[in-house]
Amino acid sequence: MSAIAPREPLSRNVRVVSLVSFLQDTASELLYPVLPFFVTGVLGASPAVLGLIEGLADGTASVVKAASGRLADLRHRRPLVATGYGLSALGKVLLALATAWPAVLGSRFTDRVGKGMRGPPRDAIIADETTPQNRGRAFGFHRAADTAGAVVGPLIGLLVYDLVGQRFRPLFWIAVIPAVLSVALVFAVRERPHPHARQERAWSLHGLPNRFWRVLAIVGLFGLVNFPDTLLLLRAKDLGFDFAGVVALYVLYNLTYAAGSYPAGRLSDRWSRSVVVAAGLAAFAVAYLGFGLTSTSAWAWVLFPLYGCYTALTDGVIRAWIADLVPAHSRGTALGVQAAVSGFGLLVAGVWAGLAWGGTGRVPFLISGSLVAGLALLLFALGPSLTSPPP
Repeated sequence: MSAIAPREPLSRNVRVVSLVSFLQDTASELLYPVLPFFVTGVLGASPAVLGLIEGLADGTASVVKAASGRLADLRHRRPLVATGYGLSALGKVLLALATAWPAVLGSRFTDRVGKGMRGPPRDAIIADETTPQNRGRAFGFHRAADTAGAVVGPLIGLLVYDLVGQRFRPLFWIAVIPAVLSVALVFAVRERPHPHARQERAWSLHGLPNRFWRVLAIVGLFGLVNFPDTLLLLRAKDLGFDFAGVVALYVLYNLTYAAGSYPAGRLSDRWSRSVVVAAGLAAFAVAYLGFGLTSTSAWAWVLFPLYGCYTALTDGVIRAWIADLVPAHSRGTALGVQAAVSGFGLLVAGVWAGLAWGGTGRVPFLISGSLVAGLALLLFALGPSLTSPPP
């Protein structure tokens, strides 16, 4: 454990970016619990199609994440972030107009490409505003704000759903409002100049250190068995929850995620980030095994918060860890590559889990939970060799 240093205040840019993410996530997560019901119920598609939609959207966006991360090291970052949030807002409009599942795929693709374009440059802005002593806390604050939107959004959706006679489509148009506001707020970010902006340099990953690649290998292996969260919501539906029940579970998950992100980030500033991430993977393994083994709906009230603990312990901490391992001029590239690898894994996991779903979806959860339990043990053992002082 390192000595406890005086707490550095979070910068204005970190707070503005966090508010932007809150608004966008309010829009996105207002719709997220609706998708399993809308795609499989209203549009009549199968669980395999749902997994394909989410996997393809996130997997294709992974290519954009790699490119936008590299551009974030060569160009001004704020325009990339603004374009990404704008595309996500457009995706909400396309979803509101969708009448068949291929149109849903197109809308989710647009939304996720926007997410891929904005993510690495936004994370690089946060990294530039921090030091190793407060980086985990800053990323934790951002993830907490982002996930607070995932609490507010579904609650707004549930309220509007009852007010409009339990129809889904009006929710899609409501979601456009905070999405557009998030785009406007991006322009309040005051980007720091960085020395490589506007320089033309060849695309190269050779300058990234070996420890980055070792951590990336673990992240990549995990991604192959970490399928989209819509399938967790579908599992809750299979356990007997109606739309209101699924939304309540999703809000509970996000409350746990939001409440845990900032403390997890602070903890990773004081202890090894690898230990915090390994603890998160252990929570993931227990949650997934529980989803696979249970046949009782009551267990969902335990498993969804446990899954929220996994996300809180890993999401922001992994980003801070990656930023620690690489030189400042390569942060965008490294964060983009990490996001791309995770996104590609989500594509693979979404497709195979959807195809292996069967009647209840128990098999994919049991497979993933078992494999991640082993990966958590591996990370606990290898953790000290995967950390290094910031370059």
